[in-house]
Amino acid sequence: MRIISSKNKRALRSILSRNQSTDNTRVRNVQRIVDDVRQHGDSAVRKYARRFDKLRGPVELSFDEIRDGAKATPPAVRKAIREAARHIRRVSVKQIPQSWRTTVVPGVTIEQRVTPLDRVGCYVPGGRYPLPSSLLMTTIPAKVAGVSEILVACPNPAPAVLAAAMEAKVTRLFKMGGAHAIGAFAYGTKTVPAVDKIVGPGSAYVSAAKAYVAADCPIDFYAGPTEIVIVSRNGNPDWIASDLIAQAEHDPEARAILVTPNRPLATAVRTALTKQLKEHPAAIPSIDTHGVAIVTETVNEAIDLGNAISPEHAVTDTRAMANRLVKAGTVFVGPYAAQAAGDYATGSNHVLPTAGVARFRGGLSASDFVRVNSVQQLNQRGLRRLAPSIISLAHAEGLRAHASSVARRVV
Repeated sequence: MRIISSKNKRALRSILSRNQSTDNTRVRNVQRIVDDVRQHGDSAVRKYARRFDKLRGPVELSFDEIRDGAKATPPAVRKAIREAARHIRRVSVKQIPQSWRTTVVPGVTIEQRVTPLDRVGCYVPGGRYPLPSSLLMTTIPAKVAGVSEILVACPNPAPAVLAAAMEAKVTRLFKMGGAHAIGAFAYGTKTVPAVDKIVGPGSAYVSAAKAYVAADCPIDFYAGPTEIVIVSRNGNPDWIASDLIAQAEHDPEARAILVTPNRPLATAVRTALTKQLKEHPAAIPSIDTHGVAIVTETVNEAIDLGNAISPEHAVTDTRAMANRLVKAGTVFVGPYAAQAAGDYATGSNHVLPTAGVARFRGGLSASDFVRVNSVQQLNQRGLRRLAPSIISLAHAEGLRAHASSVARRVV
């Protein structure tokens, strides 16, 4: 891990730019695969699933196959899945927007109506690691929101993923991944029905496919390589290093950043990293390439820099610091708020925005699985009350037919 000063504006610009370059070859390949699935349906899905996912047999797993596969999951893991699911449900219930109704003036009633989506597609990665936690994080909020059909795409689902599917009571599970899975969810095939929304993390190919279909099928958000920014004045160097490594082991492109006004702390964390990386070599490429400690002049500057980065995960020493660090997918507070706790068991969602998207939104939640619209009801008295304003504004905008449509009703 390199240590830089916040006065090094060139280095800071590189960090803040996020280095999100577009791989044009990847984009073209993704578009070709999605277009093929859109045109040829199941035959294209099977072709790519056999090529990339090593598919054997049907694309869809039966309920009996899911149940029997889940039995291979160790009891301790099944227990952990049940506890994590329970906590996710508890949090998700609080996230659903509420319906309400109000009278603006006598005779004019406005209602906010909240209804669940009909069918969603949840993508669960199955490449470097099996991720039963990602299945829980994508499907349980949908179930709590009232979605009636919850479809899952996961290439090569491990027994723990199948156990999570049983716990979440998913509707259907398909052994497919990558761009072909996203294309199937977006446009539908004979086997895979089109969905109302696609959610979940994935590889660069999955993210590119989600971006490509987004005009036709809504997605949650861009979810690229994982990020962590730790803003600390006097934290425990060993614990800070362990949190940085925990994120770095996900992906060679993961970004692990410490921001501190305390240069001795930055040095101590670098020393701790060197020791701990011997136990966790998978994190070395990320730490070597993207790991950095930024030394600021003050704590306030460190917090401002954390907001400027707008990371997926942020970690702070105190609640006062967290109250100011608002541009992050999720914020962990205090020395015992290990970032891995949020990945698995706190109930907060670990499907979070990356690449600066946390500037304007947080992580996946039950609110992503509902539609919120308005219902407007006016009686004669109400329309008469509003008519002068409506007609005046319509004439001011040159929309005479708008004015006429109201005037005809109140003469």
